[in-house]
Amino acid sequence: MTHSPQRYLMYIAQNYSFAILRPLQQAILKQGGQVCWFFEGDDVDDRFLHDDEQRLTSVTDVKNWQPDAVFVPGNVVPRCIPGIKVGVFHGFNAGKLNRRGREDHFEIRGCFDLYCTQGPDTTARFTQLAQQYGFFKVKQTGWPMLDPLFTEPESNPYCAIDDPRPTVLMCSTFSRNLTCAPHLYETVKALVATGKWRWLVQFHPKMVVETVAQYKALQGPNLTFVETDNVIPVLQAADVMLCDTSSILLMFLLQGKPVVTFNNQHPLPHLLNVTVTDEVECALSEALTYPADLMANIKHYCQQIHPYQDGCSSERVLAATNALLDDGLLELKSKPVNIVREFKMRKKLGYWGL
Repeated sequence: MTHSPQRYLMYIAQNYSFAILRPLQQAILKQGGQVCWFFEGDDVDDRFLHDDEQRLTSVTDVKNWQPDAVFVPGNVVPRCIPGIKVGVFHGFNAGKLNRRGREDHFEIRGCFDLYCTQGPDTTARFTQLAQQYGFFKVKQTGWPMLDPLFTEPESNPYCAIDDPRPTVLMCSTFSRNLTCAPHLYETVKALVATGKWRWLVQFHPKMVVETVAQYKALQGPNLTFVETDNVIPVLQAADVMLCDTSSILLMFLLQGKPVVTFNNQHPLPHLLNVTVTDEVECALSEALTYPADLMANIKHYCQQIHPYQDGCSSERVLAATNALLDDGLLELKSKPVNIVREFKMRKKLGYWGL
């Protein structure tokens, strides 16, 4: 019988990572393991840490604690952090291209020993890359963050039980080329004024402050601006989403709910995409009727990106991690050393030890 390791580090750089890793933390604690958190950089607000969660504040502390495995929802983790490195992703593949013109979701940066993929559409590509590079393994597990999406919350602060109006959730990415928020402000302002729908607005934490201020100013009986480290209840509270090319729309679709997009980069049949602001109201009205062909396209698409609706993806990630720990990394090649990135990360963490 193999002995499951006990120590798991949650290595995060953004507030939204708490919600990604907490279902996994729950699974670890249920199995008798230990969990500590480590914050990279200044973007993580320690007020989001719960009273019963432990934080290690330096690389030296992490080295003294000696985690067996490190879970990373970001793109990189430095070599000076001990333990096998597991990539669990900070979102779905939304098709965004990086500065090199490559799909960022599949960019291999030489940091991870294991990628836990979300569904068939990304597993196939990562499996090819694993064969090509030879220094990491791939296991399709589903995404821990979605475990709560498939369990009904006891109460939801974003639901208005006494308000019969349909609820529209507007989300937007921060990237200047892709964001819909500045372009749709006047449209949303006019629609909010009609009062026919209830609006929730939730933006990426890196959204331009001027845009955030504009939308916050629309708050009132018809619109609530949401700032949270956990978007799941917000997604559950809405009937339809208005978005752009942000990967959050994929999480919304997984509930079997329609999404209207503005200038989406990949306007496939599971989306209602519009390219001019005048079409937004009509598209939202159509989406709220849940058209049969659109819903069939959504169902088919969801099977490709995340076929699991059992709320047990965390357990699968943990099982894959423990299996790799039990088997060891001997059959894998050594990960490449990126000296420039390692230097930058150590500088960011203020750590120059061995």
